Amino acid sequence: MQLFLQALHNVTLGEEAQRVFHGRGGMYAGSEHLCLDWFPPVLLLTSFKATSQEEVAQLTSAIGEHWNELNPSEPLNLVFQHRCGGQTETTLLQGEVPEPHVVTENGALFQIHLLRGQNHGLFLDMQAGRQWVKQHSQQRNVLNLFAYTCGFSVMALQGGADQVVNIDMSKGALSIGKQNHLLNDFNHGARFLGHDIFKSWGKLTKMGPYDLIVADPPSNQRGSFVATKDYARLLKRLPSLLAQQGDLLLCLNAPELDIDFLKEQVSQQSPQLEFIEQIDNPTVFADVDPNKALKVLLYRHKLSSLI
Repeated sequence: MQLFLQALHNVTLGEEAQRVFHGRGGMYAGSEHLCLDWFPPVLLLTSFKATSQEEVAQLTSAIGEHWNELNPSEPLNLVFQHRCGGQTETTLLQGEVPEPHVVTENGALFQIHLLRGQNHGLFLDMQAGRQWVKQHSQQRNVLNLFAYTCGFSVMALQGGADQVVNIDMSKGALSIGKQNHLLNDFNHGARFLGHDIFKSWGKLTKMGPYDLIVADPPSNQRGSFVATKDYARLLKRLPSLLAQQGDLLLCLNAPELDIDFLKEQVSQQSPQLEFIEQIDNPTVFADVDPNKALKVLLYRHKLSSLI
């Protein structure tokens, strides 16, 4: 925890949502279980192992001291999330959480629900991926698979996309996604399908072909998607939805599955796709083993497959 405390005094808090401390990357010995996020005006402290009340109290005190140095006239709003053994417990330690709670990222507005648990609405490690989509969506028809709260869709429309089709089994997540679009004054241009992707190929095909497809599935969610068996099923069908020279952004956030797993899946199931580049994660998410971190890979139709 000592390295957490040292690192804490080297950061500043901006106006946009950001990861403040990323212990999960293994760069800070003894603090690998800790992460700290800034969702203005709230700090979210997360522990990924059993944490004593004494340690929580020490962390709270240290965060409070740093906060008072940065913002002596503002109250500290601090939420603690304990994720251990497949369970998540969320507690408001200090201050309050605004309702509605709206944060900004790269000029876009997103609604956040920190007290609902780990699926609070915006995963900060995907910031670079959303930025890439914003920069490469001009006049494109975009398909956003496993859309969650539709962050990619908002960024695509900000980047000038003609249309975005969002599909996710969770109608609750899509409802928040619709609110995110309204927050950003997008009253049209997006469609929201609360369906099982694997049972919706016909519907998706009718709205295609797509110039850009984003696939950001959960890595191990029973009843929805398990990467070790379902990525192959997905990749068998995706190339048929792509327009000529269309781009495919594949995402995988599973420490136990490295980049070679995803590349091999593409090679075996979709040989007509060509690897273009890996999108780097934000610097704050540095990892001693990049293969365990979030993987975001860009693929494109090989020219030979279009002839």
